Amino acid sequence: MQLGAFSISLSVKDLQVSRAFYENLGFSVFAGNEAMNYLIMKNGDALVGLFQGMFEGHMLTFNPGWDQNAQPLPEFDDVRAIQRHLREKGIQPVQTADETTSGPASFVITDPDGNLILVDQHR
Repeated sequence: MQLGAFSISLSVKDLQVSRAFYENLGFSVFAGNEAMNYLIMKNGDALVGLFQGMFEGHMLTFNPGWDQNAQPLPEFDDVRAIQRHLREKGIQPVQTADETTSGPASFVITDPDGNLILVDQHR
């Protein structure tokens, strides 16, 4: 099972303050939209998403179909197939992808300690 690109998604109080902090750590804006209160910061292969007012807490994020540069992978495991596989292993999503659709979709699971994991397919 291939989960795709990995990043951490942080819920931040002030997008500009967080942006400046991560820029001081050597990250630069890779994607996102400040007007929509989110930025994706990149340093080498490390990705950190900064999200103001969009969700509580922090999440691990995987993007099936993308590499660490948000470039399409020629082959990848569809988010719905990943969701089915996890359900077969006894892991029940707290938010589900509609398995009757194709293309972009996402689901959320929690690990044994309550950490959120978002599997978010964009293509």
